[in-house]
Amino acid sequence: MSVAPDPDEIFERAVAEGERRLDQSLLELVSTSFIAGFTVVFGMAALGIVEAAVEPAVPTLAPVAGALAFGPGLVFLVVGRAELFNENFFDPVAKAADTEGSWLVGSLVRLWVVTFALNLVGGGLLVAVLSAEGALPSGAPHVLSRTAEEIVHRTAAAEFVKAITGGALVALLSFMLAAVDSVGSRIALAYVVGVLLTLGPFDHVIVTILHVLFGAFLGANVGLGALVETTAIVTAGNLVGGLGLVTLSHIAQVMGAEESEE
Repeated sequence: MSVAPDPDEIFERAVAEGERRLDQSLLELVSTSFIAGFTVVFGMAALGIVEAAVEPAVPTLAPVAGALAFGPGLVFLVVGRAELFNENFFDPVAKAADTEGSWLVGSLVRLWVVTFALNLVGGGLLVAVLSAEGALPSGAPHVLSRTAEEIVHRTAAAEFVKAITGGALVALLSFMLAAVDSVGSRIALAYVVGVLLTLGPFDHVIVTILHVLFGAFLGANVGLGALVETTAIVTAGNLVGGLGLVTLSHIAQVMGAEESEE
């Protein structure tokens, strides 16, 4: 029976993974970020298809079925080691905190900016393809359009809170992935977090923007101003939840333990 690693060991694993991510060549980073963008769209498409299929028979269970269908989208990302913005908060920041004399600000900004941009390019491309008439089964476009309208019509306060929770969940996923060794465990963790994100629904900025883009392509009532406002609010919330609640608190936990040993 395997023993779960202690926080120090998890942190060391995170540092090693963070170093790998920060040291990627530009071509590698662009490629893996592009792949992550279109990979997560498969989960969104599955959500729309399954929710539309279940809704006529059991309307109250349709959102749950959609969440269960979205889960594999996050599994594909984790198993494929694709680079999704927000999911790459914990490990790179752990490496920065472990580096004496520097917080590697330039490397972190490069990682996050390229990831954010290429996630949207890759995801936006597949969203455009799947928005073509007849690409999705009947009913799925309506569900995806409705989801987009629900997102942009939330109050700013509700959106911010959902983004804090979503950012915390995804960063927590990164922390937990550093604590497990098997592919099966990684799949289970990614799937559970994917379902929880969708059940909330809690917001991850890339998924949120791509949901809104899906709606825009499918004729939903969403404007550019609403998209920009939603992007700003969700990004801010993800940073608070992902970096503040989870990443920095776990780093503080490890540093506090080191001080106690001295």
